[in-house]
Amino acid sequence: MGIVVSLLVLSFLIFFHELGHFLAARFFGVQVDVFSIGFGKKLYSKMIGKTQWSISAIPLGGYVKMKGQDDSDPTAISDDPDSYTSKKPWQRIVILLAGPFANFLLAFFLYLAIASIGVPKLLPTVGSVGENTPALQAGLQKGDTILAINLKPVQYWEDIGKLINSIKASPLHVLIKRNNERIDLLVKPKEIEEKNIFEEPIHRRIIGISPSGDQTTVSYGLIDGTVYAWEETKKASLLIFKSVQKLVTGAIGSDKLGGIITIVDITAQATHAGIIALLFFTALISVNLGVLNLLPIPALDGGHIMFNLYEILRGKAPSEAVLYRLTVGGWALLLGLMFLGLYNDINRLIGG
Repeated sequence: MGIVVSLLVLSFLIFFHELGHFLAARFFGVQVDVFSIGFGKKLYSKMIGKTQWSISAIPLGGYVKMKGQDDSDPTAISDDPDSYTSKKPWQRIVILLAGPFANFLLAFFLYLAIASIGVPKLLPTVGSVGENTPALQAGLQKGDTILAINLKPVQYWEDIGKLINSIKASPLHVLIKRNNERIDLLVKPKEIEEKNIFEEPIHRRIIGISPSGDQTTVSYGLIDGTVYAWEETKKASLLIFKSVQKLVTGAIGSDKLGGIITIVDITAQATHAGIIALLFFTALISVNLGVLNLLPIPALDGGHIMFNLYEILRGKAPSEAVLYRLTVGGWALLLGLMFLGLYNDINRLIGG
């Protein structure tokens, strides 16, 4: 069941991406010959107007084939008024940006749905106090509820770490509730070195406590939900951009690159964890698709945008020979990354 849901999620995200291209193309009067979800042999197709809508056998992508544009032959152009290549470069850029924009928009609406359903939040109740820690020395105990730090209110567990690291004063005044009694404790945080999600060393202040696991669900109204959705979309986008940057610079090893098996596996796990987890992961994958398609690789939207920007700046398009070589090179790079991701996936499966 998890695998079926994973494939449906991927197909939905790809459909939404290609729908962005389709709508923008039709807005500028470009004829769309094919709208396909998946690659390879067509399992189902139907002509609606001048567009062939298809579902193909390999659900690992999709494409919109516009008149005058053919990635398998980048030199195949058409001068007809309803052709992609007859449009002005800025119009082509808008058509190309519409796909990634659709993914960001979808992620925003998914986060908005999460905000409406309810976001799970850990309550600021202490579950355990570490040995030889500032918290133990200050007198914090299991079951204490942290109400404020240096007069700044604490609503959820996530607030504790943010306040400890944003307030540079030491010691900190930590207001707690214990057996319906309010107690003000002085806690002197200690600085530790650990690794972030990119395996980079970072310095962080801690007091040595962990949560009890008690949680609540926070539902947002339309205005607060919109702010929440915007912030989450922005945070996810920056995370993906930073991940790509560190992968390119070598800060993250190529062995960390995941492929389709990883995506399907994690989506399946999210499915079993519940609707909120599935929506969170679907939003992240949608942002991921949007960001990756903006990379300046000739076979992707970002590469085509790069060609059109060149045409705007130079007043002429790249030569057919250069265009062909760059596109072929882009496809080779993409296929190489796909096989590397698949290789890493298989290695992870073998290694447990």
